[in-house]
Formats: sequence, C-alpha cells, structure tokens
Amino acid sequence: MSKILVTGGAGFIGSNLTAALLKDNNVEKVLVLDNLATGFRKNIEPFMDDPKFEFWEGDIRDVETCRNAVKGMDAISHQAALGSVPRSIKDPITSNAVNVNGTLNMMVAATENNVKRFVFAASSSTYGDSEGLPKVEHIIGNPLSPYAVTKLVNELYASVFNKAYGLEYIGLRYFNVFGPKQDPHGAYAAVIPLFFKAALDGNAPVINGDGNNSRDFTYVDNAVEANLLALFTTNNNAVNQVYNVACGERTTLNELWSAINQITGVGLEAIHGPGRDGDIAHSLADISKAKTLLGYTASIKITDGLERAFNWYKNQNKI
Repeated sequence: MSKILVTGGAGFIGSNLTAALLKDNNVEKVLVLDNLATGFRKNIEPFMDDPKFEFWEGDIRDVETCRNAVKGMDAISHQAALGSVPRSIKDPITSNAVNVNGTLNMMVAATENNVKRFVFAASSSTYGDSEGLPKVEHIIGNPLSPYAVTKLVNELYASVFNKAYGLEYIGLRYFNVFGPKQDPHGAYAAVIPLFFKAALDGNAPVINGDGNNSRDFTYVDNAVEANLLALFTTNNNAVNQVYNVACGERTTLNELWSAINQITGVGLEAIHGPGRDGDIAHSLADISKAKTLLGYTASIKITDGLERAFNWYKNQNKI
C-alpha cells in the first residue's frame, strides 16, 4: 500500500490524477498540496469525504511546507507549476520561483525523507527550436521562452539529484494536454477550452497566426495513465528517464477548430490574429520510448478526447 503526495493536485491534470489514485486499491493515502493559485477547490471537493484523501493548502516555494508534506510519503507526483509560455514572458521571475525553486524544494524534501520515487511534470516546450519531427527524448533544441527554461532546469536537477543523492525520478514531457477540469477562463487559458468556450457562446475564436501551427493534443486520461505507470513501474530500466506523453498524432489549429465546429455544430469561421511570442511552429511526439519501457498506450485519441471534453464542459456548465 502506497502513500502518494500530489503537488498541484487541485489543478487540471493533478485533480484528474488524484481521482484515479483514490480508486487504486494499492494506494493507502493521497495527500494533495496546492496553493490554489491556478488550481481550484471545486476540483477536489468530490474527494473531501474520501478517507484516503487529505488536502493541504500550501506553497511549494516554502521549503518547510514541502518538508512537512513529504513526511511519510512513498512517492511524489509533482504536478505543481506555473504554466503558460506567454505568462512566463510577461513575468519570468514568478515562473522561475515556482517552477525552478519550488521543484528544487520538493526534490530536497524528497531526498531528506527517503522518498522512493519522484515523478514530475516536464514539458514538450523543452524541445525549443529543434525542428526535427517527431520529437524524440534525447534530441532537444534551445529554449524559446522562460517557461521552457524552467522545465529544462527541472530535468537537469532531477538527473543531478539522482547521481548525487540517489533520488529515483521519472519526468513526463506533456504535449498539450486537454480535457475535463481544464479552465477556459483567464488570460492564459489553453486553446482547446478557449475554442469550446467560443463555440458554446456562439462566438468565432481567435487563432494566433495562420492556423497552420500544429500540436500533438493529448487527452488528460493519457497523462493520468503515464503518471500511474511512472509511479508504480517495477521496471528498473524505466526509471531515471524522461518520456514524451502524447498521442503521436499532429493536428493543426485550423483542423482543431474544424473538429470542434463539427462536434458542437456551430459552423463558425475562425478569426486569425497575430502569432504569439515564444510559440513553436510544430509539435509531434515519438511515444515509442514510453510504450516500450512503461507500457504506455495513449488509448484515447484526439477525436474521442474532444467529444469527452465537450460533453464535460456542456454538462458541467463550466464554460
């Protein structure tokens, strides 16, 4: 029986992961640590009556908070981060404080408390200006944003902590994860919830650039699957590695809006605006490493994922 700490567990991916962990008979306890800066209490409200669940409101930028949260834990799923390339360009200091200093605090706390495994949210932004497709884990370029720098530093720290202190880690490079509980509001909302919000409001969405930029959109259940595999794998060859977490399929923003148009039945033409600073042109993951070493399946493809996400937004009145 395992005790798992999920940082950022009131956020989008973290709360979906927490739900899956609470259903796992091999998990004894799930402790969520979140400062509710970008996460929401409503995301974890359904878990409050579960005897296996505990919530601490706290900030990973405070090392003592991290140390207290880690005590007695068998493993950590570190999802807490300040996402968004544009946010990091506007405020690199806060992005660095959360994503670098906060992650370092968690690694120090994990090492001091002999935590068995440290799984953390890495990012496809690490590939930077590398133009080759599909993206393979061992070939990266130069970062294009402060956010990308912070996520690369996380990977470097993980490797160093393994060599210096024996911390066992797995990094998961997420590629444009979407699905239930992803917030469509705020200045830094991701593209899919923004598109659904526009469709359900009867408004044409604004696409940054000509819409030919492409991404490997990944339904959140696939990210949850990768985290569960990473937390519990017994394959010694699978640890102390980073993995792409994606579907291995490329979709342009124009194709994405066309699919959402079809799912929602709104029939609106998108408006094209200027491109975004720090954006990469194309993203497509090679997921063979995760399949081979972790047993990752990425079973939910984008069309199915979009339909599930739309039903959630519509039924939950989250838009």
